[in-house]
Amino acid sequence: MPPKFKRHLNDDEVTGSVRSERRNLLEEDSDEEEDFFLVQSQVDEVIDVMQENISKVIERGERLDDLQDKSESLSDHASAFSSRAKQLHRRMWWRDMKVGYLSVFRLSAYTNIKKIK
Repeated sequence: MPPKFKRHLNDDEVTGSVRSERRNLLEEDSDEEEDFFLVQSQVDEVIDVMQENISKVIERGERLDDLQDKSESLSDHASAFSSRAKQLHRRMWWRDMKVGYLSVFRLSAYTNIKKIK
């Protein structure tokens, strides 16, 4: 018994079916490609935002380092000022004591001289 569906296809029919199949595949791929490109663009946006955030964090770290250096310098200057202020206070106290003792000595000398006369 011969096969029931024996049909010979000519080249145009084969080529046409290949073209239509290729067109169907390309249309399906284009939807997937659109999705892929959409996701890729979103990923690129996220990468840009992250790079911007990283550079902002680095700048912030540099500013914090500068601020720390300035605060350490200010602390050092404050310590030096405090020690110089204490030295000056002691020096002025001794000066006041000397002036007081000299005043008392002069006053007592003056009164003794007056008593003698």
